[in-house]
Amino acid sequence: MNYKMKAMLMLAVFFLASCNNEKKETSVFDEFAVKRGTNIAHWLSQSDRRGEARAAFFTQEDVERIASLGFDHIRLPIDEEQMWDEQMNKHEDAFQLLHNAIGWSGDEGLRVIVDLHILRSHHFNRGEKPLWTERKEQERFFDLWRDLSGELKKYPTGQVAYELMNEAVADDPDQWNSLLNEAVGVIRESEPERTIVIGSNMWQSAGTFDQLEIPEDDRNILLSFHFYSPFALTHHQASWTYIYDYDGPVHYPGQVVREEDIEGLPDELANAMRGAGKYFTKDTILKMFQKPLKVAKKYDLPLYCGEFGVYKPAPREDGLRWYDDMITALEEEGIGWANWCYKGSFGIFDDEGEVDGELMEIFFQNQ
Repeated sequence: MNYKMKAMLMLAVFFLASCNNEKKETSVFDEFAVKRGTNIAHWLSQSDRRGEARAAFFTQEDVERIASLGFDHIRLPIDEEQMWDEQMNKHEDAFQLLHNAIGWSGDEGLRVIVDLHILRSHHFNRGEKPLWTERKEQERFFDLWRDLSGELKKYPTGQVAYELMNEAVADDPDQWNSLLNEAVGVIRESEPERTIVIGSNMWQSAGTFDQLEIPEDDRNILLSFHFYSPFALTHHQASWTYIYDYDGPVHYPGQVVREEDIEGLPDELANAMRGAGKYFTKDTILKMFQKPLKVAKKYDLPLYCGEFGVYKPAPREDGLRWYDDMITALEEEGIGWANWCYKGSFGIFDDEGEVDGELMEIFFQNQ
């Protein structure tokens, strides 16, 4: 595929769309269905911005831009510490931003998944997670959802969905299954029709989907998995990972890290790269989708890939080829998706702050 030539045409289309200042009619949100979206990362989650800086990071103009590009929803991560103090008093300014984002999205016909991303008692990449061992933390988790439901239940069930928690990481999958089923029951006390997004244990991975226990006889469930394989490509030189020290080449498709690439490296790093950089093609991606697809078919529920992406330091052309195979595989299987993310080191903007036209051409090749 000649990405650059096609990207020029796509950028022209996006420019014309952005020049249309007429307000779209608010969609009739009769059901919650999502196809193509983007994550609003590092705003109400995983960010130290507060006050004017936080408010300026994501605005109505951003929502209008997202809609003009062709997305139909946003996934909106929020962190406990951003939204509530330790006594569970709401931070009113943060909740106002949340309501603003939902309102702007509604005006543009975009649906919203509100994702409770990080708890004080649970961070997906930290070793200590009292959520799994302390009942008081579990009760607090339920109370957070009671509070969120009270704030958000005024929105149509076809417009806003709730994602219970991002990337549960429990020692035993039964810990997560028990907690999620109890949490669904808490929400169902006041919102029986609200769509609830749930994924499996261990970073919401496709490989653990067969361990997920879904609430019985609940039709308002959206099953979700995340996908960042092969890790050596998607997280190439990411500072928070175990492969950060590798600065050699990575490839896609095929053998992502070759033996000649790691020759002379310390044994520990070389072995890590062998594990993270195995042979990978579109067929590999489709094969890894099979567990989530099987569960979705068994329960006749929709399936969603809520996160995927490539860290920008990864080789550009290899990353674009992975994105192309990923989007094609998702859409062949009828799986809705949201890329990680809108702004940031996995974002859809290039180094000059402009929309990445080559990536957009891939995202919307079948539209």
